[in-house]
Amino acid sequence: MEFRPCIDIHNGRVKQIVGSSLEDQDDQARENFVAVKDARYYAQLYRENGLKGGHIVLLNPASSPYYEADRTQALLALAAYPGGLQIGGGVDADNAAAYIEAGASHVIVTSYVFQDGRINMEHLDKICMAVGKQHLVLDLSCRMKDGCYYIVTDRWQMFTEEKVDDSTLDMLTDYCDEFLIHAVDVEGKCQGIEQRLVRQLGEWCGSPGRKVITYAGGVHSYEDIDLLRGLGSGKINVTVGSALDIFGGELVFDEVLRRIRN
Repeated sequence: MEFRPCIDIHNGRVKQIVGSSLEDQDDQARENFVAVKDARYYAQLYRENGLKGGHIVLLNPASSPYYEADRTQALLALAAYPGGLQIGGGVDADNAAAYIEAGASHVIVTSYVFQDGRINMEHLDKICMAVGKQHLVLDLSCRMKDGCYYIVTDRWQMFTEEKVDDSTLDMLTDYCDEFLIHAVDVEGKCQGIEQRLVRQLGEWCGSPGRKVITYAGGVHSYEDIDLLRGLGSGKINVTVGSALDIFGGELVFDEVLRRIRN
C-alpha cells in the first residue's frame, strides 16, 4: 500500500471538489478547497517527500475557456517534478506523447477510450502505440447503478455500459501499467470509503501478476486508511484529497505518510 498524492485543477486553480457535482455547463463544481498556491508548489512538496505516482487531473473539458489555464498549471507541476507525476484530462493519442516529453511518468485516460458507452479498442490501441502501455494509466472511475459499479466518463457524469469487475480488469490489464479508480459517489464528501468497491478490488489484486490499483474517494479519517488497507489486503494504493490539511482538511499530511509507510 502506497500513498499517491493528487493535484486537481479546475478553472485554472488547484482545488478539491465534490466529484459528483462537476458540470461542464458554466464550468461549475461544489468546492471544498481552493488553493492560494499553484500546482508547482504541490509538485515540489510531493517531490521533497519522495512520493511518486501522484495524479494531476485537469477537470475542465478541452472546450472550456479555462482549459488552457488548467494546462499551464499542469505543465508547471510536471516541470517541478519530472518523472514523478501522472496526468489526465483531455488526453488522447495526439497529445499523450507531448505530456510524457513534458515530464509526466504516465498519461491517464478515460473518455478517449470509453466512448458511446463501450470500450473503443481502436483508440485504446492508438494510445498504447503513442506512449507504450508502460506509460498508460486507465481511469476506471465509477458509480453505483443497479447494484453494480459502472465506469463513468465526461467529468464522471456519463455512465458507460462497462462494469468495474474482474472481467473488465482482466481484459484491460494487457493495455496499461496501472488503474486509477475514483469512487465518484463518495469523492470529495469526506464521509468514508466505498467499502464494497475496495473489497472487490482487493480480491482482484490478490492474484499474482495483477496491475497496481490506486483508489480515491471518501477517505476522511486515519481509521479509513486502516480500513482500506484491510479490505484491500494491503494491495491497493490510496489517494487522500479534501481531508488532508494541505487542502484545508483535518488529516495531517505527515501523519498520513507515517501511517501508510509503517
